[in-house]
Amino acid sequence: MNTKKKKFIKVPNYDEGNEGFRKLIAENLVYPEEALKNKIEGIVHLVYEVNDMGAVFNIKVLKGIGFGCDEEAIRLIKLMKFAKVKNKGMRVKVSRKARVLFKLPVIETQIVYNVKTVEKQNNPKPIEQKKEIIYNWNIKIS
Repeated sequence: MNTKKKKFIKVPNYDEGNEGFRKLIAENLVYPEEALKNKIEGIVHLVYEVNDMGAVFNIKVLKGIGFGCDEEAIRLIKLMKFAKVKNKGMRVKVSRKARVLFKLPVIETQIVYNVKTVEKQNNPKPIEQKKEIIYNWNIKIS
């Protein structure tokens, strides 16, 4: 016996699911220049509607962080493609919420120190006999 209740109305869902949504954001997010200059990070909260044809419309920012991040979040939501649904001629419109995280990219800096010591003696010797010691240090700062 099947205990799962069947839904009367089908609603449009994002084709790739939550993991696909995260992938879409990661691949298409362009950090705004103004936000980079001012070192702005945060989450943009959005609400949008999806109709039965899978079209996204009426996108609104519930809580934004400004500096061009709100506009970029809206652009990313417009890229989403939802599956079409058929409900026996009934038109469906669904309201959804999304969050888009803006985190400054990590800039890795690498400092390399090279120290070279050469022992020299008063008596001139052939070049092959010079004793040479080289030390290297690599420091990564993340």
